[in-house]
Amino acid sequence: MGSNEESSWQHRVEQKRQRCANHIPAEWRIPNEVMASLHAPLADHKNNLIQNDIIRESGIMTQHELQITEEYTVPELLAALANGRLSSVEVTMAYCKRAAIAQQLVSCLTETMFAEARERAQYLDQLRSQGQLVGPLHGLPVSIKDSFHYKGTEATIGMVCFLDEVSTGHSPLVDILLNLGAVIYVKTNVPQTMMALDSHNNVFGRTLNPWNTTLTPGGSSGGEGALVALRGSPLGVGTDVGGSIRVPALCCGTYGFRPSASRVPNAGTRICSTSGMRFILSCAGPLSLDLDGLEVFFRSVFDIQPSLYDSTVIDVPWRDVRAKSKLRIGVVPEHPVFPLHPPIKRILAEAIQRLEHQGHEIVHLTNEECWIKELNEVASGIFGLDQSALGHVLSAGEPVVPALQHIGAQIAKVKQFHKPSLPDMSSMDRLAKLAALNTRRAELKEEYRKMWKQHDLDICLAPPAQNTAVAHDAFGPAPYTIFLNCLDYPACVIPFGQVNELDATETFQVGDEHIAPEYDYKSVEGAPCGIQVFTTTMRDEECLQMSKIIDQCLKG
Repeated sequence: MGSNEESSWQHRVEQKRQRCANHIPAEWRIPNEVMASLHAPLADHKNNLIQNDIIRESGIMTQHELQITEEYTVPELLAALANGRLSSVEVTMAYCKRAAIAQQLVSCLTETMFAEARERAQYLDQLRSQGQLVGPLHGLPVSIKDSFHYKGTEATIGMVCFLDEVSTGHSPLVDILLNLGAVIYVKTNVPQTMMALDSHNNVFGRTLNPWNTTLTPGGSSGGEGALVALRGSPLGVGTDVGGSIRVPALCCGTYGFRPSASRVPNAGTRICSTSGMRFILSCAGPLSLDLDGLEVFFRSVFDIQPSLYDSTVIDVPWRDVRAKSKLRIGVVPEHPVFPLHPPIKRILAEAIQRLEHQGHEIVHLTNEECWIKELNEVASGIFGLDQSALGHVLSAGEPVVPALQHIGAQIAKVKQFHKPSLPDMSSMDRLAKLAALNTRRAELKEEYRKMWKQHDLDICLAPPAQNTAVAHDAFGPAPYTIFLNCLDYPACVIPFGQVNELDATETFQVGDEHIAPEYDYKSVEGAPCGIQVFTTTMRDEECLQMSKIIDQCLKG
């Protein structure tokens, strides 16, 4: 890379960052003495911004604004907005202010639309004063991942090549949210190419985990995860093609739901892959601090007939289903190639124990029945057919971020130590490779159908990852989420517990034939933990209702 080329992209990035910083009003800037109370630089020193309540300590928000952002669930906010106890302006400005503070702490935002959000909130309040509600999300602030287009802003997805390209219209899902009455006020950060589990890029920098700023918030919807965790958004929208909603939910201690493909509109977004190369589909879905917020999102979006906005949608309205009080739950075991860190093993065992104690039936599945490695091989093979994302990075002269390099090294390690289950495709052209991969994918889907029927399962429980949030750039692949993208099964991550002293004495070593991040108890102490549950394709409603039952069991 020539020095002129490097200085060129760096100059463009510097200008973009300055424009973004200028959008934060002076009165919303964290006082120097508050920032000085933190261990800096934040990415290299452990700071628990949530436990230390740094947002409250900043003194920027009023008591009323703190109550709005801390004491309401999504349904409670919507009820207060509908009956006039809260105005959209006061709710919107509380979340705008809190998001601006979050940005200064963890770099979770890309675009901010504070002035436009206030204008829209005023309009919505005027309608309400006349007895009109736009829709079920009337007056609710909703944050969106940077990949969604919002007219007048940029959708760079953290890539230099897309800088200065202003969106001329909204993505279909953004139009839907606005027609439902939502207020879109911020967009959130992602990793370079959106194919890493660490939200870091050369344009907006690195998003930090609010529970521990030395850890990753996950990716690719890591900006959403960090913002929601800091209560800078009541409801965030991310996307998931390999775990990109569920991993940030795990790392940041939120709920996150990956729906069946093509149920939530996800066309008309910024991509860096080749147009038309849609084999494992990216899914848009919600993150929130309450499960009812996820249902509000799905019910509202599905009931507006989204196919009128997005021709790629499977237009099935939200179904009202009743889950059985006692569930038959399959448990996906630890795979020997992808061993689990001690906190994840402990949390899964605790969850199973509580579920059994409440009378739910546990079915322990075998590795042979779950095909984790084989499904990951298929997914990796399919993703490997399109190398255009890397081409976009290199075309702008910017360097590849460390997280992407690490994932590549881990995938190469798997191939080095483990014999592939796929046929040799070295002599095949891309079309023949795709045919072979799709054939194997169909076979594995059939194996899951038979397994599900044989065990008469209602839902399955699995690790959301091998680990909790780990050090920046160390996450690697996501074998326990990506297999569900390959199957196209809806899945929900439920926060449960934290890394604590019970995990201090447990040892974990990454062997030559293992794929896993290193485990260091001291570095991850206090990190959020969680579980993942999933059902079969298009059973999103059942998955969410059973998630509520399981969540209540774990809380109880």
